[in-house]
Amino acid sequence: MTHPPSSSKTHRVLLVEDNAEDETLALRALNRAGATLAVTVARDGLEANEKLRSATFDLVLLDLNLPHLHGLEVLRNLRSDPQTAELPVVVLTTSNEESDVRTSYQAGANSFVRKPIDARQYNEAILQIVRYWLVLNERRP
Repeated sequence: MTHPPSSSKTHRVLLVEDNAEDETLALRALNRAGATLAVTVARDGLEANEKLRSATFDLVLLDLNLPHLHGLEVLRNLRSDPQTAELPVVVLTTSNEESDVRTSYQAGANSFVRKPIDARQYNEAILQIVRYWLVLNERRP
């Protein structure tokens, strides 16, 4: 597995995940991604909204099926706020529903990724997400 080029900048990532096993897997994969990351975890939609109001992030990894407030509502709230309207959001979910793909993009998702079940493939997916959104992609100044 190749790692993204290292950067002296610390990238802030918000991981919105209510499943403890998926959270552990994601944190492990983010730790192995090779970039300097500061990861904050929100375990439900309301907590995600609070964290988005109180801190700035470079990337959001957003599950859809969350307690208290669905991920799509988090995404809509994020897009309606000028402070977070252009923040890259990758929907990272187990959903196989085409309607979830469609509504995620309609709500403003930048990407929709189905969580691989295999741990090695999951790690590779996270690596590719980090590489693209935090290393290769040029954000608007």
